[in-house]
Amino acid sequence: MKMFRTLVIAIAAGCFSLSALAATEITKEQAKENNYEKVGSVNLAKKATASPTDIKEALSKLADEKGGKYFVIIAEGGNNQIEATAEVYK
Repeated sequence: MKMFRTLVIAIAAGCFSLSALAATEITKEQAKENNYEKVGSVNLAKKATASPTDIKEALSKLADEKGGKYFVIIAEGGNNQIEATAEVYK
């Protein structure tokens, strides 16, 4: 039981530390209000079975790779696969 509790705590801590490094989703209004600098955009395509959380995590990772701290999803949709586009800001 003690090992299970330790494992749960370690996994939870890992999740929080990873999300702290990831780019954060914001709104277009927040980007404008805070005068964030646009550094480009990112696109992705995932299987239609991907969850909205999977899409946001993938866009966040792509925004990180582009050097951004924030991203705004500007398009999302598709039938057999989900396609999404986000603007990246720093």
